[in-house]
Amino acid sequence: MKRNERRRGRRGGLLLGALALGLVTFSGAAAGPVAAALPTRVDVFGTLKDRPAAGPGTTILLMGTDGRDTISRAEKEQFHAGGVACDCSDVMMLVHVSRDHDRISVVSLPRDSYADIPDADSARTHPAKLNAAYHEGGPALAVRTIESMTGVRIDHFLQIDFRRFMDSVDAVGGVEVCTSRQLTDSATKLDLAPGRHRLAGGPALQYVRSRHVDNAADLGRIQRQHRFLVNTLRGAGLRDALADPGRAMDLVSTVLGSDARVDQGFGPDQLLSLARDLRRVPLSRTEFGTVPIAGFNPVIEGAGSTLRWDEERAGEQFRAMREDRPLTPADSQTQPLDPPDMKVQTVVHGDTLDCD
Repeated sequence: MKRNERRRGRRGGLLLGALALGLVTFSGAAAGPVAAALPTRVDVFGTLKDRPAAGPGTTILLMGTDGRDTISRAEKEQFHAGGVACDCSDVMMLVHVSRDHDRISVVSLPRDSYADIPDADSARTHPAKLNAAYHEGGPALAVRTIESMTGVRIDHFLQIDFRRFMDSVDAVGGVEVCTSRQLTDSATKLDLAPGRHRLAGGPALQYVRSRHVDNAADLGRIQRQHRFLVNTLRGAGLRDALADPGRAMDLVSTVLGSDARVDQGFGPDQLLSLARDLRRVPLSRTEFGTVPIAGFNPVIEGAGSTLRWDEERAGEQFRAMREDRPLTPADSQTQPLDPPDMKVQTVVHGDTLDCD
């Protein structure tokens, strides 16, 4: 095996760590601490009923909420992360690890997707945006809603907050991002000139939260989130951190937190073990995509405007995940759209993602 091929395999082996490190990209914010065994711990999976059948491979729901209570007032002001939280899950991702640990598929679920959210005490549902499920019933209802929409059984739930995201980025020496155009956001105050930039924790938070860069809005933000994860993989900082046993455990413990309120089904040892099992997965066998969108639904009273999934294409995507198949053919040459088109979403491989 050639030297550059070996390097590429090692990069792929860090994917799970990078996904955990970049979880706030899927949230715009996140809720409180989520890892150790406290008496008040929430059991996400124990109360779920009528779940999809278990299939080959492992599927993880990466999710954050828009809580803002884990960073200081000064940090909120410096990195423009204030505002009133609705205690919702802004953006969610399903991460499927193949049974043989030789492929990873990541599908983003836009927060404004239409959802039929199950009522707590009956078999009925009510219409709302997908991100409202967490607000109404916490992680258990979010998992139940997503499983009912996708038919994919979720094996683990992973969530981090602003504090742990910023600390984790700083722990690996920052993450380099690349843009071929000016990136300016009126809400987060992101202001990046064309070129490459190494972002520390706070500026990285601004980058992954920005959704007012262009008219692509949330879909554009999701695409930048995917790029951030890939750039984390490519960087030497994460590779060096996970290569050192002590630093690796410190980093994973930072990602998971130390005072859990939610049972994620993960501990530091398990997360590290899975990351190491994926050591030889190349970026070319990591897939990033967004659930296919057909357009907007009519305005729903109490929910507003919602995104309508393309049922046929989305069904094919989730069927592939359930059956442990790749989302795209092995010889696919798809490229990310810039800016992305709502009705022409593509799945891209990790080695094709670079500059905005």
